[in-house]
Amino acid sequence: MMNQSDTKTADMQLDESNPKTVMETGTSAIHIDPAIERRVRWKIDLVVLPLMCLIYFSQYLDKQSLSYAGVFGLIDDLHLVGTQFAWLGSIFYVGQLASEFPAIYLMSRLPLAKFVSCLIILWGGVCMCLAGATTFSSFMGVRFALGLAEGAVSPAFVTLTSLWYKKSEHPMRIGLWISCNGLAQVIGALMMYGIGHNTALAIAQWKAMFIICGALTVFFGILFFFLMPAGPDSAWFLTPEERQVATQRLRAETEGGDQTTFSISQLKETAMDIRAYLSFLFGLLITLPSPVIAFASLIIYSLGYTNFDTMLYTSPAGAVQMVFIWVGIGLCYIWPNRRCAITIGLTIVPLVGIILLFTLPLSSGWGMIVASWLASVISNILTVILSLNASNIRGNTKKAIVNALFFVGYAIGAIVGPLLWNTKNAPRYRSGLVLALVSWLVFIPTVGVYWFTCARDNKRRSTMGMDIFEYADEVTGKDLTDKEDKNFRYNL
Repeated sequence: MMNQSDTKTADMQLDESNPKTVMETGTSAIHIDPAIERRVRWKIDLVVLPLMCLIYFSQYLDKQSLSYAGVFGLIDDLHLVGTQFAWLGSIFYVGQLASEFPAIYLMSRLPLAKFVSCLIILWGGVCMCLAGATTFSSFMGVRFALGLAEGAVSPAFVTLTSLWYKKSEHPMRIGLWISCNGLAQVIGALMMYGIGHNTALAIAQWKAMFIICGALTVFFGILFFFLMPAGPDSAWFLTPEERQVATQRLRAETEGGDQTTFSISQLKETAMDIRAYLSFLFGLLITLPSPVIAFASLIIYSLGYTNFDTMLYTSPAGAVQMVFIWVGIGLCYIWPNRRCAITIGLTIVPLVGIILLFTLPLSSGWGMIVASWLASVISNILTVILSLNASNIRGNTKKAIVNALFFVGYAIGAIVGPLLWNTKNAPRYRSGLVLALVSWLVFIPTVGVYWFTCARDNKRRSTMGMDIFEYADEVTGKDLTDKEDKNFRYNL
């Protein structure tokens, strides 16, 4: 007879006779009791996801606070003219761009959770320093440093998601932490509304906003440092048996875990993979239209509303973002292998918003406000694209490089995009809207090309007829890339 320990081990043995025990990618036949797996996943959701959501909330709050500061005196206090306010947005991404390539190496060499924690604490401190800037040049310098500190966080979060969750779970989990973009918009606008009403402050209201945002970020970074485990095999909130389950369920998809080596062979493979370059284009094309989010407050303010009314009318934009993020997640749940088609469909919303901003008369008031909300709906598309990166890239070094390439494109788009949003062109900002419209129209066929390459490779692999049970022992737990694992299937 088997003892209790043997029984637990048996729950995770290969079971070739029951096809229901084979994991979804076909790369392993490891059987895990569904009830135990659900319990483990629930525990992970209760610890890992809230920590990631807190950090992403604070990151977006820091970014969005510049828009609120522009309405509450920053432009006048720093004597900004022409494209100078736009440059305050762009310079952040110059710093982020400069940090991406060192981050590729460091994310492959250092324990990922601790590395990210230190960056979070650093960026919170830098954010507070924005309150000390008194000139355009000094503010530019601090914003550049802020971009340096934040650059590795988003690509690291994509990697962290893939270290904890199976690829069928990626859209919902990535959607959860990206939903904090919308939450930060809602809460940030209300925070600025409250701070703006406090006339007893010894400093400018926009400076108080940066201090509060930075202090929150430092606090969240400390929590992340002490509470975020390195991976499932060292999770403090799981029992030894649960850690084994958490590790085995990912090994069924040949996820190699958080490695601390940089693979030259994976670097070479990435350089020859068209999807790596398409990932770069995704980052670029999604971000070129994104200045409409930062400038939405100025669009509304330029229509003649007070700064307090502007904050109130800006706040619902975040709620609209969150609604459409969950629309995207829901569609991915209904059609789990149709993420490319879903992405293309989601672009309809910002396209409608941009066209309305072009065509509606400035006197339409609420029409322009609602159009600015719709044009800002970008995070749902970002959610699905990042989930594709998390699901379709294998190999520790390759994943780090592809995620970094996406955010390099993201940074370039965020640098270039705002420069066409000149405050002299308010409130229509026609040149910026043209750029946004063209970007979405190019983005759609780019997703189509990505879809085609994934479907083509899946078809080729399906004709190979490999025995998944023989192959499982060879690949399980190894740091293989998606190209090396011939049983791997790309999500479409």
